[in-house]
Amino acid sequence: MGSPQESNRNPDASIIALVLLLALLWGGNSVAIKIGLQDIPPLALAGFRFIIGLIAVTGWALWQRVRIRMEPGEFVPLIYISVIFLFQIIALNVGTHYTTSSRSIVLNSTYPLFTTLLAHFMVQGDRLTVAKVVGILLAFVGVTVTFRESLNLGSNEYLVGDIVVLISGLLLGLRVVTTKVLVQSIHPYRLLIWSMLLTLPWFFILSLIFEQGWEYRVSFSSVTAIFYQGLVVAGFCFVAWTSVLRHYKASRLVVLFFATPLFGVVLSNLLLDEPLGLELISGAVLVAAGIYLVNRTQERDQ
Repeated sequence: MGSPQESNRNPDASIIALVLLLALLWGGNSVAIKIGLQDIPPLALAGFRFIIGLIAVTGWALWQRVRIRMEPGEFVPLIYISVIFLFQIIALNVGTHYTTSSRSIVLNSTYPLFTTLLAHFMVQGDRLTVAKVVGILLAFVGVTVTFRESLNLGSNEYLVGDIVVLISGLLLGLRVVTTKVLVQSIHPYRLLIWSMLLTLPWFFILSLIFEQGWEYRVSFSSVTAIFYQGLVVAGFCFVAWTSVLRHYKASRLVVLFFATPLFGVVLSNLLLDEPLGLELISGAVLVAAGIYLVNRTQERDQ
């Protein structure tokens, strides 16, 4: 999620509050997906989400006079990250369909840990340290606790959903590492816009193939959920975070995203009445602690 235009300014209280708001909004993403899935199948839901997200980000990029047209030499890397993007979103939506939104946000929030692991092999100078390894192990203890709760629910359907969402977290980690490399030569807005453009048709093509017989319904809740995912998460959150990175060091702010799984679990309880079992809460806290430790270590390293 980095930008080559970072500066070293110290964030003030308003910027910290904004980043915590972003963590809260991202924490609500799985809740919105779960609400949308009540009326729309997973692949089609992703397609509708990114129609809105594409309009939002493209409009902002044009306002900022960012060149959107693909530059020479960008086609292959954009195809590469678009494939990762496609399968990551499919895994997130399909996995969330088969599990609860609270476990979905906890398991998908593991992506910073996968990012740290993958960056060790893919990004020069971004090495694992003892503290990072401890953070990763701590978070995956939380994942194990979350999986244990799934087993206790007595339904293999939840376990399958949990595994698929965890795969989404892995793919998101790969996407973040790849983005870190590509934004050195491709503007982050152009990168996201082309990722959406190149994957958008496939969500609907795959939906026509695999989601025949699904009943579509239009309701206030599902429409609101789609706009939340597209306008708020894919649009506002991305633009706001990218704008923050133009002025403040990412390592001093990304640590705040440890709160995302905690916010997600609370929102799942408040909006979907999902139970807050001890194992789920423990899993969310352990994942959050692991994310905090990994990102705090990166802040000291930088």
